[in-house]
Amino acid sequence: MANPPWLLPDWPAPANIHARITTRQTPGISLPPREHCNLGNRCGDDAATVAHNRASLIDLLQLPATPMWLHQVHGSAVVDADACNAILEGEVEADAAFTRQPGVVLAVLTADCLPVLFCTADAGKVAIAHAGWRGLAGGVLEATVAALDIDPSGVLAWIGPAIGAASYEIGEEVRQAFIDADADAASAFTATRHDHWLCDLDSLARRRLAAVGVTRVCGGGFDTRVDPRFFSHRRNPQTGRFASLIWRTAG
Repeated sequence: MANPPWLLPDWPAPANIHARITTRQTPGISLPPREHCNLGNRCGDDAATVAHNRASLIDLLQLPATPMWLHQVHGSAVVDADACNAILEGEVEADAAFTRQPGVVLAVLTADCLPVLFCTADAGKVAIAHAGWRGLAGGVLEATVAALDIDPSGVLAWIGPAIGAASYEIGEEVRQAFIDADADAASAFTATRHDHWLCDLDSLARRRLAAVGVTRVCGGGFDTRVDPRFFSHRRNPQTGRFASLIWRTAG
């Protein structure tokens, strides 16, 4: 399909690693202000509409299975998708997931937070994480890397669409949460007014990944607040959620 209404991550993942990022233009039946393909069931949309949008992704994106949707809580819990029945029984509470099995589709929903995709260089495992500032400060990326249980030098990561540094003003408590753990993280913040800062989530994510040995990191550079392709809670609090999805095939 020429110019499909979704993104394909540009990263050097093995050939049997597949990923898609939906957009507001991905076909769906949600009405404004969540048009068209809202995939979040906790942002005020009709439940049947969200279920329709989710189901339509299987054929639209040529997914091998129904995605495993998480009940995201801005924490650092990582679920082993191969050891639970969340796909059949509803959403499991976690902000990251991993799998060793081919055909298992992992997904996170965002509308300004960071979606981060992971795979191992040997193509044996994939993972995904939802990282708002709380999850990022709380170690969700480090926990996801640890769950892959390999030498971090063999992990590849891709940072997906999130709010950009020029659009994300935060208070002093957010900045302090990062610099308390890493004084040099101060470089990711730019002062705007008293006790307020612009926050570079991409930079913070790269710092935290590098600290645990993951240096093969691609992506980033998006700004969901100003990019009309994506839902953005900062742009419109009554908005939808787009999905980042990853899976592996055998081989």
